[in-house]
Amino acid sequence: MATLREVAALAKVPLLTAYHALSGTQAVPEAQRQSVLAAAEQLGYTLNITIKDVATLANVSIATVSYVLNDSAPVSAATRHRVLEAAAALNYRPNVNGRTLQANKTRLVGYGWHNVKRGHSAPLLDRFTYWMAQAVESYGYHVLTFAHSEESPTDAYEELIQTNRVDGFILAHTNRNDARIRYLMQMRVPFAAFGRANDRWDFPYVDVDGRRGIELVTEHLIGLGHTRIALIGWPEGSLSGDARVQGYFDALDAAAITPQPAWIRRTENSSSAAAAAAAELLVLPSEQRPTAIVCVSDLMAIGVMNYLNRCGIQVGYDVAVSGFDDDPITELLHPPLTTLRQPVDDLAAQVVALLMAELERTPLPQRQILVAPQLIVRASTDPRVNSHSILPA
Repeated sequence: MATLREVAALAKVPLLTAYHALSGTQAVPEAQRQSVLAAAEQLGYTLNITIKDVATLANVSIATVSYVLNDSAPVSAATRHRVLEAAAALNYRPNVNGRTLQANKTRLVGYGWHNVKRGHSAPLLDRFTYWMAQAVESYGYHVLTFAHSEESPTDAYEELIQTNRVDGFILAHTNRNDARIRYLMQMRVPFAAFGRANDRWDFPYVDVDGRRGIELVTEHLIGLGHTRIALIGWPEGSLSGDARVQGYFDALDAAAITPQPAWIRRTENSSSAAAAAAAELLVLPSEQRPTAIVCVSDLMAIGVMNYLNRCGIQVGYDVAVSGFDDDPITELLHPPLTTLRQPVDDLAAQVVALLMAELERTPLPQRQILVAPQLIVRASTDPRVNSHSILPA
């Protein structure tokens, strides 16, 4: 397995520069940063600071570092200072946290509540939290929930780690280069996530393949004869949202359909915002006006359907509408909503199983699991469907 020293040597930069380039903790000249990233990719290295790296930076033996950090043998004041300075520079924390957590188990798993804007909701994550807690308790643990701010997302995690309040963490609502995941990887504290963050980072997660899901529903609409298909997605920058949008493009490209820029609307995840986006789509010239609207969430699809109903437009006949998540209410809508089902109970169980394996220091062979959602076809896209049918991924 490659080391940070090997990456630094290949990139021809000091070890500390290589660390800053990979961790983003300090600015590095762009040429050096790119050189370090290329070296890390060539060596298959993912940032993971070890006692060897501290020893290299301090120019001492691994044993000396161990003596200093564990206070287990006499070491000169100068050497001790050098070791502690190197450990601080690399943000290295010995496995004292991990050892303490393992030796004195709290039987608690930390879970930071997902952030929801006032007046909004996150029904999928609410369901995930419920099933996750059920799975955690099946292992004899309980969940300690806490809030964390978007401005300082790691502060709450740091406090819980330093006070040994939990044995590990489960994360949800992850995003690209998630600061919480970066921090927990650096601290080497056990965790598992519902969602991805960065393809270069090696950490245990379970995620739904949203890209494939939106591709499935777009293929379904194309198969029904639609060629003017609009998409209402979240603002750019959302890891899962951008993946879902890409699935839309994948399906249209495969069918040789060129999407019109006017067909694509990006807005916040609310029914009112989606309704406003639908209004913009329906005032397009008749030759551009979409006959189907793909929404990246059920909440948005409900807003679109409500708007169409108010306008006297028959959903499923005049304009097809689809969602994502299979919220329980979707089957009760008029007409019932075609959507993509995420098996939330199973996903939660898999995330918890990954965490338990990390806690026992016996990681599962497959630590990164991507699950394709199921396409649930209902009358909002195909009026011929009386109840619903599940199509394979």
